Amino acid sequence: MSLKSNLLTAMIFSALGSIAVADSSIKVDDAYARSSNKHAKAGAAFMMIINTGEEDDRLIGAISDAADRVELHTHKVDENGVAKMFHVKEGFVIPAGETYVLRRGGDHVMFMGLTKPFEQDATVPVTLVFEQAGEVEIEVPVDLNRKGNGANSH
Repeated sequence: MSLKSNLLTAMIFSALGSIAVADSSIKVDDAYARSSNKHAKAGAAFMMIINTGEEDDRLIGAISDAADRVELHTHKVDENGVAKMFHVKEGFVIPAGETYVLRRGGDHVMFMGLTKPFEQDATVPVTLVFEQAGEVEIEVPVDLNRKGNGANSH
C-alpha cells in the first residue's frame, strides 16, 4: 500500500469515530456519547470493546479534555431498590476473544464537569487506557437522541 493510501485509510478510520484499533487486539465499535440535556454538567460514553487477542486485558481508565474528570463507572442497586452510580477504580476486564459492552444502566465512561455541552453530531475525543494494549484514542460521536433499550442499544 502506498503512503497516500495509508494516509487516506487512516483519515477514513479517524473520521468514522466508531472504530479504533490499538495493538490490533483491541477494537472499539458502536461508540456514542450523550448527556441528559444541553445544560448538563455530566455526560457518558457507551461502546463495545472487542478483544481479539489471546490474553485478557483490562480497561483501567479514560482521558478526555471534554470534562474536568473522566472515570469508569457502573450502577449497583442498593437494598432499597435504588440504583446508584460509582467509580470502578480497578476498571473492567475485557476477556480474550470476547466483546465487553459499556451500556446505559451499566458500565460506562463518565464525564464530570463538562468543559462545554455535548452537542448532537459533535465528537468527543477520548483516550481509553488498557493494561496491555496501552492507550487507544477514539473520537466518540455525540448522539443525544439514541434510545437506551434493546440488547445492543446500550
